Amino acid sequence: MELWSSIPKEVINFVLVLLFSFSLGMEQHKQSIANTDKKVFGTDRTFTFFGLLGYVLLLPSKDQLWPFLIGFVVIACFMMIFYLMRIREDGQYGLTTVMLGLLVYTFPLLIDRSPLWISLLIFVVVLILAEIKKPLQNLSAQVSETEFITLAKFITIAFIVLPSLPNEDLSPMIPVSPYRIWLAVVVVSAVSYFSYLLRRYMFPKASLILSGILGGLYSSMVTTIILAKQSKEKKYSPQMYAGAIIIASAMMYFRVYVLLFIFNRDLALASWLYFLLLFLVSMTTGYFLYKREEKVHGDKTAAFSNSNPLEFKVAVVFAGLYLLFSAITQFMVTQFGAAGLTALSFIVGFTDITPFLLNLFQGHYSITSTMVLIATMQVMVSNNILKCAYARLWSTAETTKWTWRGFGIVIALNVAVILLLYLL
Repeated sequence: MELWSSIPKEVINFVLVLLFSFSLGMEQHKQSIANTDKKVFGTDRTFTFFGLLGYVLLLPSKDQLWPFLIGFVVIACFMMIFYLMRIREDGQYGLTTVMLGLLVYTFPLLIDRSPLWISLLIFVVVLILAEIKKPLQNLSAQVSETEFITLAKFITIAFIVLPSLPNEDLSPMIPVSPYRIWLAVVVVSAVSYFSYLLRRYMFPKASLILSGILGGLYSSMVTTIILAKQSKEKKYSPQMYAGAIIIASAMMYFRVYVLLFIFNRDLALASWLYFLLLFLVSMTTGYFLYKREEKVHGDKTAAFSNSNPLEFKVAVVFAGLYLLFSAITQFMVTQFGAAGLTALSFIVGFTDITPFLLNLFQGHYSITSTMVLIATMQVMVSNNILKCAYARLWSTAETTKWTWRGFGIVIALNVAVILLLYLL
C-alpha cells in the first residue's frame, strides 16, 4: 500500500489510459483480422493515440475542459467522415468502431474524475460488449417482443408501484400494510422471473435434473405436476422422474429460506441448520434415485412452459391471497393461539404456501419465533404430502412408488425437526 500511495496519481492515470486504450485497440485489431471485408477506422495504435490525446489535452488545466472538448469535436468529425465514406463505398452502417473510438478518447476524463472502481467497471463492460458481438446477436434472435413487456412489468411493480404504497397497517384485524403486501409480490416475482430467465435463455434444453432444480426454484408444486405427467406419457425412467421431483422439493426448502432471510433475518440466522439439513437430505435422496437409472437410460430433457411469470392477474391473485391469509392468521392466533396457528399451517400446506409464509414472516403476531418456525415446517410437510398425491394422480405406478419412498424420507426428517422444535 505504501508503494502504491507513493506513486503520483498522474503516473497511475497515464498507465491506466495506456492499458485501456491499447486493450480496446487490440480487440479491434482482432476483429479486423476476422472480418477482412469490414473497414475499420483504426486498431491498436490508433486507439492508443486517441487515449493519449485525451490525456494530453486534460493536462494544461483540469478545471477548464475546453481543450479536451475541442479535441473531442475534432475526433468526432474525423469519425463522422470515415463513417460517411464507409456507407457510400461499402454500404456498411455499423457504429461500433466509431463509438469505441469516442469512448477511448473519454477514458482519461473518466479516470481523472471518477473513483477507480467506476473506471474499471466501465472498461470491463465496454470490453465485454465489444468482444461478444456474435453471442449477443444470437441472444437477440431468441428474445421475443413480449420479453420487453415482461421487463417493463417487473420495473413497474418493483420501482413504480411499490414506492408509492403506504406502509401503515390496514386494520387491527389485518396487521399488514399495502406496502408489505406488494413487497411480497415483488420478491416472489423477482425469484420467479430469475428462474424463468435461467430456464428459457441459459438452459433451454436443460436435463431432467436441472429442470427439477430450476423448476423447484420457481414452484416445486408446478414442477411436480409437469414431471409426473411427462413420466406417464413417456413411460420410462421412473426413478429418474421421481428423483427430479424430490430435487424440485429440495429447492422448496432453499426458496423458503431465502424468503425467510429477506423478511425475518433473525429467525433465518437462528434456523439455518434445520433448512440446510432438510435441503441436503432432500437433494441427496433425489440425486440418488436419479443416478440409479441414469446409467441405464441416459439423461433426458424436460419440456417446461415458457409462459410469462409476471402476469398482472397473477400478481393480483397473490396479493389477494396474502391479504386473506393475513386476516385468517390474525383471527386464528387471536382466538386459538399457537394451536390455531398449528392447525392452520397444516391446512394451508395443501394450497399455495408462499402467501401464507410471507405473511407469517412479516406479521407481528403474538406468537414466539419458535412457533413461526414450527408453522413453517408444518406447511412444508403438508405441501410434500400434496405432491405425493399429485404424483399418484398424474404419474405411473412405478414413478409413484419411488416418489413416495423419496418423500417418505424427507417427510420423516421434516416431522423429526418439528418434534425437536416442540421440545426446545
